Amino acid sequence: MKRVVLGLAWLCFAQTLCAQDILKEDSLQEVVVTGTGTQHLLKDAPVQTEVINKQMLRNFSGSSLADILSGLTSSFAFSEGDMGSQMQMNGLGNNYILILIDGKRIHGDVGGENDLSLIDPHNIEKIEIVKGASSALYGSDAIAGVINIITKKHNEGVMLENTTRYGSHNDLRQHNGVSLAWGKWKSYTNFQLQHSDGWQNTGTEYTPSSTSPITDSRNKTVNKHTSWQVSEHLTFTPSKQWEFYASGSIYGKGIYRPKGKYPKYDVKTFDLTYRNASASVGGQWKSNAGDIITLDVDWNKHAYYHSFTSTTLAEGFDANGNLIIDFPYFAGQKLLQSDQQRTMAHLKGVFTLPYENRLSAGVEARYDYLKAPTSLEHRTASDNTEALYVQDEWGLLRWLQMTGGLRLTRNEDYGWHLTPKVSAMFSMGGVRLRTTWSQGFKSPTLKEKNYRYIREMNSVIMYLGNKDLKAQTSNYFSLGGEWNHNGLNLTITGYYNKVENMIALATIPRTAAPEIYRQQYGEMLSKVRQYQNMEDARTCGVDVSVRYVHKEWTGGIGYSYLDTDAHVYDTSHDRLTKVVIDGMAYHKGNLFATWEHRFTPKYQLGIGIYGHLSSKRYYQVDGNGKGYNTWRLSTTHSLGNSRHMDYRLEAGVDNIFNYVDKTPHGLHLGTTTPGTTFYASFTIRFHQGKKLFNKYKSNSLNQSNNEDN
Repeated sequence: MKRVVLGLAWLCFAQTLCAQDILKEDSLQEVVVTGTGTQHLLKDAPVQTEVINKQMLRNFSGSSLADILSGLTSSFAFSEGDMGSQMQMNGLGNNYILILIDGKRIHGDVGGENDLSLIDPHNIEKIEIVKGASSALYGSDAIAGVINIITKKHNEGVMLENTTRYGSHNDLRQHNGVSLAWGKWKSYTNFQLQHSDGWQNTGTEYTPSSTSPITDSRNKTVNKHTSWQVSEHLTFTPSKQWEFYASGSIYGKGIYRPKGKYPKYDVKTFDLTYRNASASVGGQWKSNAGDIITLDVDWNKHAYYHSFTSTTLAEGFDANGNLIIDFPYFAGQKLLQSDQQRTMAHLKGVFTLPYENRLSAGVEARYDYLKAPTSLEHRTASDNTEALYVQDEWGLLRWLQMTGGLRLTRNEDYGWHLTPKVSAMFSMGGVRLRTTWSQGFKSPTLKEKNYRYIREMNSVIMYLGNKDLKAQTSNYFSLGGEWNHNGLNLTITGYYNKVENMIALATIPRTAAPEIYRQQYGEMLSKVRQYQNMEDARTCGVDVSVRYVHKEWTGGIGYSYLDTDAHVYDTSHDRLTKVVIDGMAYHKGNLFATWEHRFTPKYQLGIGIYGHLSSKRYYQVDGNGKGYNTWRLSTTHSLGNSRHMDYRLEAGVDNIFNYVDKTPHGLHLGTTTPGTTFYASFTIRFHQGKKLFNKYKSNSLNQSNNEDN
């Protein structure tokens, strides 16, 4: 395995060194928007931006956003769980990574895990990644960076598409899209369904209370699950200057857990159910001079339930509203765990000023609401945040591009705070140097302040919120170079991110648990963990990327070195203790090489090989995750197209060398992959141009009028 990995790495590196006309200039003409919130060519963007473009997405054929990011970049790490995806970018986790869809925030569990199945991979046009604190432009949650998912834009008169993907473990992915353009109106309706039977990599269960682990647990590595989503986006364009839009979605997910024979470890008496919804309205005005003003109002809901499969004693309330630990629930009943809602309003303007200046300014208002009857002392909690921001882009000199921004944020519990950001790019021939200094600000979430819940797996662990938490701030510095010479493209970026008052789970004495829980669980309550402010935390590292295109070949190498540490106050020993940030791996990398060839006018073949590598991942408790490397082979087949029809087949093998992490349940895994899996998908797409569609529409209306006459 090591020889294969080193051989492929050396082959890609040698090809890169020898390339003279490798990189086509077209790849540098990609338009990006995330770094500054305004349009720039990728090569001229003052803020370093990594792009996963349309061609890379098509060749990779990823099944999910996590699959795509981990396979095509080296900066990400994922741990899949029932509650969602534990994602990490350059050492910082979900709470510090802002995910946007077309520039708008997605809404999931603000407790630290995001359900990335909310994002349909078949509707992604490209992905833009900006690393480092971006709070000046995007506000809270953007301390580690921003991932902006740009969706496909359908401008046909009518478009119908269907993609069905099937793979090992009964993995089914279904996508359907309908696009209509009717005069000044345009509509796109999207449906997606995902299902998997799940899998079990090992039956061994880690049991702290036993001298030896059990070996026949029924707990799965990934549980059986089904999710679905329906979304609609409607646009009305009355003139060249005005555009209005409205969108909405509903989403559901069920996670089905097997029932074993060990009551303390693998007997499950309830499944997990999710119900999400969203709605938004907005408008945009464009002047003839290129100025833009937009207004958006968004509402999102994320609700999570326990769906009982047999009689269960759980937390509930009596007729007088008093909390009862052993309240009876019966099969078919549901218990709301949390209902998180967010309402946001955002007004933004972009104005072209004299002397090559472009000014962006905006105002935001955000309201967060949390309902959790059994996990909040007062059952509900809420929070308000408002912000003003301004950003100026200055490009008077051809060799120097500068961007400066400032945000003023007010939170009802944490007051006012300023977060600045300054970026600059120096261009000299084929060399570009980019540097950024930015600050971040993030107030604690409602869950971090107020939540309390019990996790029962191989032991009972209690998690507690902390109303005394301080707001988090950060300082981020980066310096990067990009070299383009005779077609060769190489980027190297070093960064340092220091987070003050970083919030993380820390183990505290069992006596800190509320008395009612200590009485209920007794010695079974093995651990109590509480959200606390670390004294300080830092992440630093280097990201290296090499990419090339040569005739029918494309390829790339990515490497990420990361180092982290943090200091947390140890209440048991009255001292500061140095710890790692959970999930950190010193080394991560990815490699890919693809070949495409059109054999006939109606058939094109694409073949890709992809490798993903990670060293050991470190955690404070429950063991470390093993290092691993996995390899993927994908093939794409364009089976011909006519004037209005396209057909496409994709097939491949994931984890070619059948690596499986058999770490016992209850301890951390390096990866949850089930070993070698196979997949195939088929896409059929019908599209008809606006002119032809409007002609048919006109003929249909005339025929209808004649029949009426």
